[in-house]
Amino acid sequence: MSTVVKRYLGVVLVAASVASLSAASAPMWVGKASEIEAYLKTAPIVRMESLPRGVTGPRRAYFEPGGPVESIVWKVLRPGMNRGFYESYKSEIAAYELDKLLALNMVPPKVERRVGKDTGVAVMWVTSTKSFADLGGVPRPPPAQAATWNQQVIRAKMFQNLIGDIDPNLGNWLVDPDWNLILVDHSRALTKKKALVHQMQRVDADLWMRMQALTEASLTTAVGPWIGSGEVRAILERRQMLQTEIDKMVKARGELDVFIR
Repeated sequence: MSTVVKRYLGVVLVAASVASLSAASAPMWVGKASEIEAYLKTAPIVRMESLPRGVTGPRRAYFEPGGPVESIVWKVLRPGMNRGFYESYKSEIAAYELDKLLALNMVPPKVERRVGKDTGVAVMWVTSTKSFADLGGVPRPPPAQAATWNQQVIRAKMFQNLIGDIDPNLGNWLVDPDWNLILVDHSRALTKKKALVHQMQRVDADLWMRMQALTEASLTTAVGPWIGSGEVRAILERRQMLQTEIDKMVKARGELDVFIR
């Protein structure tokens, strides 16, 4: 643990309490992830339809009414180069598993599933959401939600930098009626690329402490089934790049101004 984070254990405790959402306002899969994962893997699909958005050819698949999930996004995206980018349905699952490891709760459940002759990723369809693109840009929350919302945006940028998501377009950032920020579409993430995609101004100390605790062994256990050893090491290399950027911010502005309390 870095000296900066050690100094800010008090900040971490405050940040955790601010970010702790009630059961009524937490993302709908929180506390039910294992049940939902099992359902996504096995529930019979009754119909499919094409989606108007997405360059990777996603489809929406529906289940019988009454289950824990209404529908999924279904992607058959075999690992490989596609329109000049390396893309993989396995990167989608790895992003979800890393979200769980970090207790971020921003990436909805994703599992590997076979439909007919095809194997791909089944992504829980989160109902009643709008993308930032639908809303014409980053939404402005009501005053009562502003602090928690801003903290979520900071955390999302940190996560997207850690996984090297090179496709952070506004259609992939969603918000639900309770002002939960939800991240989707990580097929181009978790490659060996080292660039950080978001410029950060603030850092969530609690999430940063969990990121610092990641090891090659813990990452291999969590995401090793979905990405290679080189991609796992790239996560740690991007974390070091984050550390360098954070050190620069702290030197320029001071710890109190950089870390969320």
